[in-house]
Amino acid sequence: MTRTLVTGIGVATPNGLGIDDFWAATRVGTNTIGPLTRFDPGGHTAPLAGEIRGFDPADHLPGRLIPQTDRITQLALLAADRAFTDAGITPGDLPAHTLGVVTAATTGGIEFSERELRKLFTQGPRHVSAYHSFATFHAAATGQLSIRNNTRGPAGVLVTDHAGGLDAIAHARRRIRAGTRLVLTGGVDASLCPWGWAAQLSTGLMSTATDPATAYLPFDDRARGYIPGEGGALLILEDEHSARARGAATIHGEIAGCAATMDPRPGTGREPGLRRALELALADAACRPGDVDVVFADAAGTPRLDREEADAITAVFGPRGVPVTAPKTMTGRLAAGSAPVDVVTAVLAMREGLIPPTTNVETSPHYALDLVTTTPRTACVDTALVLARGHGGFNSAVLIRSTS
Repeated sequence: MTRTLVTGIGVATPNGLGIDDFWAATRVGTNTIGPLTRFDPGGHTAPLAGEIRGFDPADHLPGRLIPQTDRITQLALLAADRAFTDAGITPGDLPAHTLGVVTAATTGGIEFSERELRKLFTQGPRHVSAYHSFATFHAAATGQLSIRNNTRGPAGVLVTDHAGGLDAIAHARRRIRAGTRLVLTGGVDASLCPWGWAAQLSTGLMSTATDPATAYLPFDDRARGYIPGEGGALLILEDEHSARARGAATIHGEIAGCAATMDPRPGTGREPGLRRALELALADAACRPGDVDVVFADAAGTPRLDREEADAITAVFGPRGVPVTAPKTMTGRLAAGSAPVDVVTAVLAMREGLIPPTTNVETSPHYALDLVTTTPRTACVDTALVLARGHGGFNSAVLIRSTS
């Protein structure tokens, strides 16, 4: 069966709007979590976030698109432009029906919706934007990406919370195996608005710490929840034969294995589904545990969820059997955008031979993990496993393999 290759990557994250800036910050552990400024969080118990500061959509997008789109879609359009450029592809030069788009979303255009509903209740219906009818859909980014890049092949959106970005990548690989030439895929999220903030606080999983350096500490005895962030990553996936036939200048790696599972119903006493997802992804890639050079953890940042993930990793790899990292401690959890960013980080780690650190964390011995902390670790990285879990029991795993 033909391989699915990553030929283009684009990011929009708190620590960089392009690959060079993103990697320069990530590889050395630059923390971008800080006080929330997109709105006044004074009425809430959580004051910190990973924000993309200084992003003005007018600097990157046509003016006509800006009033039509939520921040999520604007960031996705930017990431897609960078991904196509990285791949050396002008979408209009390829047959439109051979190109697809599959993205992931957690909240949809919640900031756009909140703004227009505020107008409805304070100014009346005549002041509500006509674009509200579609800009808030979970599939809005997929639609706008398809229009902007003239893709008329398979399109879709996956909504499985933080696991969604990996689920989108897995679905994109399925579409390529079914005959689609190229799929733009990944996830971007942005819900740093009062409505989105209240929704995340309602889960009880967010950190309410006030010190950015100690607010988000997965696998640490001081863990007290996660810090939300905004942004994500989009990737160009291509059929190997098509990529080589067009003379693809850059091949970042192969999406070699994918799997997804669900946790059992609470109260059944059955094991969570993450270990099974991990094992299935390895099996899908015909990969042995000893072949994996690094695991990018979901890193929920709460004692129960961290315990479940650590147990899944050690059950497969053994105690301290594989390097583990969670660079998202620098940016916060980007919802559906987090895991695609980890995939991008994995291919960059392969390129440089460097595992970026899990910042600020003091690893608890109770987890028996070989967690890369404080400073980056030099290593030969040929195979990386990315894990993601979503609120409600979603588990996903993707294995990336070097092609060099």
